[in-house]
Amino acid sequence: MDDNRLGTAVSPYLRLHADNPVDWREWGPDAFAEARERDVPVLVSVGYATCHWCHVMARESFSDPEIGELLRRDFVAIKVDREERPDVDASLMASASAFTQQLGWPLTAFTTPEGRVFFAGTYYPPTQVGQVGSFRQVLAAVLDAWQQRRAEVDANAGAIATAIRQGAEADTAAQGGTARGGAAQGGAATDGGEPRLPSVDAIRAVTAQLVSAEDTTYGGFGGAPKFPSAPLLEFLGDVGADGDDVARALLDRSLHAIRSTELTDADGGVFRYATKRDWSVPHYERMLYDNAGLLAVAGAEQARGIADFLRDTLRRPDGAFVAAQDSESTIDGRRVEGDWYRLPLDQRGRFDAPPLDDQVLTGWNGLAIRGLAIAGARHGDDEMIALARSAADAVLAAHVRDGRVVVRSSTGHGTSSAPPTVEDVGLLAEGLLELALVTGEVGYATTARSLVEVGLAGRFDADPVLQAAGTATGEQPQTAMRSGTAGLAAAAALLAALTGDDQLRGAAATLVADRARTGTERPLGHADALGIALALHRPSREIVVVSGPEDPLRATARSARRPGTVIATVLPEQARAWADAGFSLFAGRDGAAPTAFVCHDHVCALPAHSAAELADQLA
Repeated sequence: MDDNRLGTAVSPYLRLHADNPVDWREWGPDAFAEARERDVPVLVSVGYATCHWCHVMARESFSDPEIGELLRRDFVAIKVDREERPDVDASLMASASAFTQQLGWPLTAFTTPEGRVFFAGTYYPPTQVGQVGSFRQVLAAVLDAWQQRRAEVDANAGAIATAIRQGAEADTAAQGGTARGGAAQGGAATDGGEPRLPSVDAIRAVTAQLVSAEDTTYGGFGGAPKFPSAPLLEFLGDVGADGDDVARALLDRSLHAIRSTELTDADGGVFRYATKRDWSVPHYERMLYDNAGLLAVAGAEQARGIADFLRDTLRRPDGAFVAAQDSESTIDGRRVEGDWYRLPLDQRGRFDAPPLDDQVLTGWNGLAIRGLAIAGARHGDDEMIALARSAADAVLAAHVRDGRVVVRSSTGHGTSSAPPTVEDVGLLAEGLLELALVTGEVGYATTARSLVEVGLAGRFDADPVLQAAGTATGEQPQTAMRSGTAGLAAAAALLAALTGDDQLRGAAATLVADRARTGTERPLGHADALGIALALHRPSREIVVVSGPEDPLRATARSARRPGTVIATVLPEQARAWADAGFSLFAGRDGAAPTAFVCHDHVCALPAHSAAELADQLA
């Protein structure tokens, strides 16, 4: 009997498994209800459409009719796209850490019918390799435990669920909730009612940790595998802009290693990671989030290459960006990893390009909008800003209604039922604000303000299975991309500078205080929070330039970007629109002559009418 139910899925990863002889279900209450009715364990397999080892396990095991029959008879099998369902992935990853520290995808988790994990691992081969059992052996062992040692299985599942619930409760208490003014609720560690951010000295001292971890031979940090780690690099950029020449030099060396080695493809796009210490033998998939994150810190030539890759490969006709490009392609009738990328650019057209993961993810597009807006302003590249604008317009049209994100993921097959997360709200809000500051278009800022209000109120739909199991973790620390929590905090801080609302600044500090304190000891995964904490320590400085688009005042102002400084460039009529929309920083800033205002907490110096005058004020 073939009752695989993935043929109509929105997720491209799930649809890749629609022809498996496994009777896959999508994640949801119905699948777990079936497991309860049949009293069988649940296999949850998590991956994503461009994951090479997911493809391998699909070919070796999930395409095997005998394994399909075994799963059909003794399990309920569920497929999860970690990009579509980051909440499910985060919960299962947290549970899997009880069994292995080698976490990654494919993630193979076994749960009770209540959704609680009792065993987990990652990729399992078709035959035993050393101490790693085959997938068939793992299935047999899990089934034996389920049937013969049920009390032990339930006890293990319960203990793991309890640990996750306690961790999530501790995180919520530490952040004091996400509501505005949450710091005053007593949740976060505070001094005098304010969230206790790590000191500037403690934040800057992280640079010494990173210097000691630098690979002085090949660049980057640690040994193999080597990741671009965009949030870590952006933190170095923040500290460098704050006056630390050591951090700036370390950033420059790291960016040089990325752009001058095999990690960067000939077309400018950056691969997910390199398998060798010298950045060679990349893992050839290319993710939107890696490339978008690097845009925020890359030099002009490197940023231009990344923007070209986004435009030429990941951009849809409507302007939105899809999630990734696969590592595998079909060459001479064989499915192979990396061969297409190893061809010279002028020969690639002879073969089909690696397929795309065609999901449009709200949060990932927010990250791209932010990166393109920042890079476009820094390097004077109008096309980057235009790309950011078209992506924003596409996402707002399809995924946002009445100031709320209503769609996390969509493809040509429809919109996913997966609920939006803090990643979608926070990263889109931050991206829209950066775009608004560069273009002067207040509409992006008003939408971002609505999104921040939703995010700070914590109005997110909880997954019913995770909620019932008590295993919802909330957003976990991010190593490869900026977290939604960091994005939400940064957006709140930007809005505070634009409106003078100090409650928003307090809310931003509450969101990142605990993460930043952890980051002073373990920066990987918390670097984005460290950068925001550094900005919150600095007195707010606002620079408003009211001029035509080509006026030299704009370039001078944009060169002053650093933590704690907000730069807005607007036309006179745009300044009036911002003021009318409630952004008090722009009140009275609509003069006809080109003018720049340098303000501290909305208290402004005399207006500057030339680039030289502005440079003197900024010195």
